[in-house]
Amino acid sequence: MLFLDNLTNLLQPFLNNLLALMKDAPVIVVVMAFFLSWVGCWLPVAVTLLRLLHWQPLKPLQPQQKLPLIVSLYLLAPLMIWGVMGLTNSSIGNYGFTANFTLLSSLALGFGLGLLSIAVLYIFQFWLGWCDWEKSNIQQLPARFLPILLIALLVGGIEELVFRGFLLTELEREYPLWLAAVISSLIFAGLHLVWEQRETIPQLPGLWLLGMMLVLARISDRGNLGIAWGLHSALVWAIATIDTAQLITYTGTVSEWWTGKNKKPLAGVAGIVCVVVTGLILWLLSSST
Repeated sequence: MLFLDNLTNLLQPFLNNLLALMKDAPVIVVVMAFFLSWVGCWLPVAVTLLRLLHWQPLKPLQPQQKLPLIVSLYLLAPLMIWGVMGLTNSSIGNYGFTANFTLLSSLALGFGLGLLSIAVLYIFQFWLGWCDWEKSNIQQLPARFLPILLIALLVGGIEELVFRGFLLTELEREYPLWLAAVISSLIFAGLHLVWEQRETIPQLPGLWLLGMMLVLARISDRGNLGIAWGLHSALVWAIATIDTAQLITYTGTVSEWWTGKNKKPLAGVAGIVCVVVTGLILWLLSSST
């Protein structure tokens, strides 16, 4: 106890100065401090995991190696958000998360809208003869359903808390909403390059539009993140399930720039149109509330 008391007394002036600095700092400093702290805290965990997973330098990460890294990074995010809230006297409610039934109902609404948008996307591609359904792979779905769903809910929830919750809210302190949305969506798209560059570069415009659509989702939910979380999670779950189970094969009748470069919907015209149409639905929803 004496050691802890001495350590607290030693750190107290530093913490007080840091708190004063964060309160008066430009929003860009707060944002940079958050992301640098997040990565800095995660790096020791990442190094340990890479050793346990027998990763060899200069070799690309395999999916089974990448997943533990992503999960560990995302599990740290709530702790970092909690630290920011302590420094800025904010609350989780300010960032769009409210622990009540409304959040769950909005989550379900967003999830349903996400599944509907993906279903319409592929139905039109089937109708146009751009892709075929691999019925023989349906038997893989039961084993993959729950794990992918849980990961999708984690990824969707954490990314919405960070980008449409913390980042958008902090940027709105100094910028109008439209500019805060543009900047947060650019950061959201750009940070996807951390995990994969070759496949992500063609997706950057689509990822930016996805970020803007998810901002609309928060607006339509009166500042809450339920719809955005559900929508984001549904898109991740549906696309990841289709990809891992190889449920879709493309016929090659049109360029992959229409269906999606490297089989990624956001890297093609069809996927971008899907995002734009879903955004229009959210805009109409926000206009009616």
